[in-house]
Amino acid sequence: MSLLLDIGCCVAMMVIMLSNANAAPCFDSAQSAYRYLLAQETSQTQARTQSIININRATEGELTLLHGIGSSKAQAIILYREMFGRFKTVDELTKVKGIGAKTVEKNRGRLTVQD
Repeated sequence: MSLLLDIGCCVAMMVIMLSNANAAPCFDSAQSAYRYLLAQETSQTQARTQSIININRATEGELTLLHGIGSSKAQAIILYREMFGRFKTVDELTKVKGIGAKTVEKNRGRLTVQD
């Protein structure tokens, strides 16, 4: 049983080290490592859902943080922006193929077009 906990702790540490460039803390058990991972995931999720995204400047990675926007839709937003210029309003996002009013509404509080 102790060997399993040691292996679990080592695996958790490797995951943390690979996913985080900063030094990771040591854990006394697999359970504490798991609680740490859950707390990290929660804080990352909160950061993603609270950040404001300027659709006139956002990168593909930033756009994919929006609800309902994957890599292909993010690329479509960037392509539209490059072809037709800056968005004047958040609602103009619906002009991008594959993005509807529901997607805009889900993300409205996190979207901006101003610098």
